[in-house]
Amino acid sequence: MGRLNPFSLQMQITQMFEQGQSFFATIKVQDWLKERNQNPADYDILFHQKPAPPGSKSVMVVEIELRRKDGQPVEPWLQEQANLHA
Repeated sequence: MGRLNPFSLQMQITQMFEQGQSFFATIKVQDWLKERNQNPADYDILFHQKPAPPGSKSVMVVEIELRRKDGQPVEPWLQEQANLHA
């Protein structure tokens, strides 16, 4: 079972980008996929920086895009969980 973390994956990735540690973001998402019994090698992981929603403490938010390398669609629940706001 995965560790409980009070911060969503998207929040953690956004913090990594803000702190100049975006190099580690892919590894973080790969670990997150493993915790959900997914093979990270099956996915391309892309990051999209977008302005944060009004009222947010952050200036930007990083959206995580998962793409299956075999061309099949990513399961909607998995993509939704990757970008879930805490």
